[in-house]
Amino acid sequence: MEILHVDMDAFFASVEQFDHPEWRGRPVIVGAGPHERGVVSTCSYEARTFGVHSAMPSRTAYALCPQGIFVAPRMRRYQEVSDAAFEVFSHYSPFVQGVSVDEAFLDVTGTTHLFGGRVALAEKLRAEIKAACGVTCSVGLAPNRLLAKIGSEQRKPDGLFEMPFESEAIRAFLAPKPIGILWGVGKKTESVLQGYGYRTCGDLQRADPRFLEQVLGESAAESIRAHAFGEDDSGFDCEDAAEKSVSRENTFPEDVSDRAVVRAALLELVQDVGRRFRGETRWALTAKLKLRDAAFNTFSRQVRFELPARDDMTFREKALELFDGMWSEAGGRTWSVRLVGFGVTDFTDDPGEGEPTLFGPDPRVAQREKRERLAAALDAIQGLLGVRR
Repeated sequence: MEILHVDMDAFFASVEQFDHPEWRGRPVIVGAGPHERGVVSTCSYEARTFGVHSAMPSRTAYALCPQGIFVAPRMRRYQEVSDAAFEVFSHYSPFVQGVSVDEAFLDVTGTTHLFGGRVALAEKLRAEIKAACGVTCSVGLAPNRLLAKIGSEQRKPDGLFEMPFESEAIRAFLAPKPIGILWGVGKKTESVLQGYGYRTCGDLQRADPRFLEQVLGESAAESIRAHAFGEDDSGFDCEDAAEKSVSRENTFPEDVSDRAVVRAALLELVQDVGRRFRGETRWALTAKLKLRDAAFNTFSRQVRFELPARDDMTFREKALELFDGMWSEAGGRTWSVRLVGFGVTDFTDDPGEGEPTLFGPDPRVAQREKRERLAAALDAIQGLLGVRR
């Protein structure tokens, strides 16, 4: 396979600098105000030189960088630019797996010959993103998703890196790299492994598998050691012509334990899923929620809608029902969330008329139709404002 990982550089801050030329080259910090309780969503590379980073309390960011330009997030604007970027992605492959508004994987195995090879394809994509969106992106090119993700981190910002494609070369490339670059190695797992002397991928490559199983458990040990060799069998999941589901995910720059932050990110995903789902006349029967923790454990829940649904309000209700239930199931354990995702599945072209009652039609149908009209009106307004599906 030939996989691209595209990561939009400091996305929210880059959009702000594009829209405000006078801010270019200056430290821009997107998130809560400098004297408010809240955190930094993202920041420009100029701000990062002062030690500011995502998920940092805004008051701390101000103490580090008082000359920073603090900006409240404009999610509608960021989604508009994201939609333009995903439109560009579709020019290079029909197989696009969105991870978040600023990140995606593309399977370009069958299209590289159309652009003069995989490196030429990647360079043309980067140039088109900059022309169409006004922001830069970093691209990793590799034989699987794991390595493509690692590759995109090698020459940030505004860079392209082609990872090795041969097994021995992959192993040699990863050997000196810190274990923290691997999927499944969060801060806690990294600390445990370092306690036993495993600091680089090469250390894990040489490790006794049986000892790793004792330290991490069989499943985690097998997965992490495979990743240390650059092996990734997670496959490629995208929304193809015969869509079976519509979903979106958000991978946080750093693990998040703040329930409110995760919940807010979930609600943004719900809105995005709803708008994209309504690109066709259809209804969904099932809502799905995914949480992935710092140790790369994935927890999924799903629930059926009372009636087939296609409106944001119903999607939001089920998403929060699943989220609240999953969060409370922790039983006192503190969540450390790496990724949150939401989607809908089980599609139907016929919404049905509900269950008749002794007093006439199912009243839930009237409520559904009212919500659908509201969703359609909001979609129309967003269309007038330039927000694309």
